[in-house]
Amino acid sequence: MRDVVGALRACLPWRPVEVPAEIPTGDMPGDRVSIGPAHVAKANALLPMVVDALVPAVAANPSARAVVAVAGGSGVGKSEIASLLAFFLRSAGVGAYTLSGDNYPRRIPAQNDAERLRVFRDGGVRGLVVDGLVTPERTAALRALQADDADADPAHVAQHPWLASYQRAGRSALAGYLGTPAEIDFDHLSAILGEFKNGASRLHLRRMGRGPADLWYEAVDVTGVDVVVVEWTHGASRHLRGVDVRILLNSTPAETLAHRRARGRDGATDSPFTALVLGLEQEMLDAQAPDAAIILAKSGERLTFPQYRALMARAEEGTDG
Repeated sequence: MRDVVGALRACLPWRPVEVPAEIPTGDMPGDRVSIGPAHVAKANALLPMVVDALVPAVAANPSARAVVAVAGGSGVGKSEIASLLAFFLRSAGVGAYTLSGDNYPRRIPAQNDAERLRVFRDGGVRGLVVDGLVTPERTAALRALQADDADADPAHVAQHPWLASYQRAGRSALAGYLGTPAEIDFDHLSAILGEFKNGASRLHLRRMGRGPADLWYEAVDVTGVDVVVVEWTHGASRHLRGVDVRILLNSTPAETLAHRRARGRDGATDSPFTALVLGLEQEMLDAQAPDAAIILAKSGERLTFPQYRALMARAEEGTDG
């Protein structure tokens, strides 16, 4: 067996290497990853922290393998950072593969977006029933708002006070779906990571594109891979088993929305409903932050959990700190 621990220790002190224009990135079909100088600087700052955490994890695994997860909102650059970490590890003689968690929802993106909206609206109309607010006039007004994709917009509550009940109940229902096993096949990905850490030489990895026919599996040779780097919003979730080093990159919902627009993600990224989804995902990330081995600021500075919370609180208040 190769001395992976020795190779990891030899990385330190870390001396940055030149990053070519093209490097291998995550394995989600059609995903666009654009690596810039800021990503390179952050990944260089992050790598020594990751190596320090990997050494005991690799040493404890009989197959000398480990799993790193880079989590965060889609505006924080986790795809780029994960790809760079894997590239840096390979440059130091440690085999690494970047795996995209976005291949493991239960539905393709368009269908999952539709299911999220269905869950929100179903919860909302049920909330109106529970609160005794259903009338023919309100039903007609709500259907008009839904037709305009405006039913999640808090701006309409002033004109329709009962809409607050609808949005509150819909939000609660959506929070019970996002990032849960109902939305994502965590067990499947956890089993794949388990196979890897048990020494498998080949993994059948899922590929999920945008259309109904864009779903298949690819046999990937991982003979020389020592570290799998998972890049995924839900990489820090407790539902995902087999992760040795959880990294949380901080971002705000506003940064996430701007990045989704730049990357051309599915759907109306500037809609009130998408803003609601991003806000709920940020709350989920905040709840997972205490479990992260490393929390990294946009500046590349390592944060304690209290520092992270203070930073995010300032962002919510609209201040720079």
